[in-house]
Amino acid sequence: MTFRRSTLAMAILGLLENGPLHPYGIQRLIKQWGKDQVVNVGQRTSLYRMIVRLEEAGLIAAGATERDERYPERTVYHLTDAGREVCREWLSEILTTPRNEFPEFPAGLSFVMLLPPETAGELLARRRELLTRRIAELRRELEATVDGQPIPRFALLETEYQVAVTVAEAEWIDGVLRELRSGTLTWKPGPV
Repeated sequence: MTFRRSTLAMAILGLLENGPLHPYGIQRLIKQWGKDQVVNVGQRTSLYRMIVRLEEAGLIAAGATERDERYPERTVYHLTDAGREVCREWLSEILTTPRNEFPEFPAGLSFVMLLPPETAGELLARRRELLTRRIAELRRELEATVDGQPIPRFALLETEYQVAVTVAEAEWIDGVLRELRSGTLTWKPGPV
């Protein structure tokens, strides 16, 4: 069975590398380790559906059922050899192959000419303010500790990347705003 790669599936397989977990434990680690910033977990039902699909594909397997008087029964899942192999393949593909992921912002920019330049400038200035806040949040995450210990750098590489990309976007917007203010970038609003 061919399984379509997704960041949620890879996160589940990756977390199970450390040992068996129940779905709630997987969800808790995704949040605790900040992986929810780069993996769209969605609602809890999305996680459970993905676990079922991974199990049906033979990439993970159900193990024991844990019992705790405070919680309902929880099935613990572990990574299969096939799941480990698929996770490594996906990781290799993701790290080596640039992909156009069609984010919304560039799509919006492609139709900016529908707005007056002044309005576009106001909207981009607002985005720039939000980016400034996001950069500060990300930098705080880089300085976070767990149990008083700094988080190892290898566990924060995605956050470092997000800082770099967000800073680059903010600098690009600064340049566009300068050009809009000086009048070197302008257009007549309306249909193309």
